[in-house]
Amino acid sequence: MAIDEAKQFTPINIAILTVSDTRTEANDTSGDILAARVQGAGHTLQARMIIKDDAALLANQIDAWIDDPQIDAIVTTGGTGLTGRDVTPEALSRIADGRDIPGFGELFRWLSFQTIGTSTVQSRACAIVARGTYIFALPGSNGAVKDGWDGILAEQLDSRNRPCNFVELMPRLRES
Repeated sequence: MAIDEAKQFTPINIAILTVSDTRTEANDTSGDILAARVQGAGHTLQARMIIKDDAALLANQIDAWIDDPQIDAIVTTGGTGLTGRDVTPEALSRIADGRDIPGFGELFRWLSFQTIGTSTVQSRACAIVARGTYIFALPGSNGAVKDGWDGILAEQLDSRNRPCNFVELMPRLRES
């Protein structure tokens, strides 16, 4: 990461959505890890929720957060696998005007390969930008959350990261 120390850090407002039929506030360890990293990086944890693996419910919650001017980015954890209940990518496909960020999933799987080998092919980690809001979908394991935040999002959500970052694009995301 090439941090330009001459630039001022710009914190953004992030919502975390854990997607699971079994996690609760008491055992949502991947959500806890992600929340700690968001706040530790200097960003604001604007909202946090756990929701069942249901594409319609997920899409509705994400849509509500997209429409909230206090939320700049949404990070989901869970629901990106191959089973019938893993529906996070399908929920993102329901979001009107979602623009894919294919490099996110590609880079995530490359990073994940370093720790879990070929098992990374079972991940459907992905990202979109919709109506000016970033949405990043990470797998639900603690390791995957660490890989996604530490290896991609910590840098791309740091306004000082060079040669470029997601934050500097935010004012232009609603252009047509």
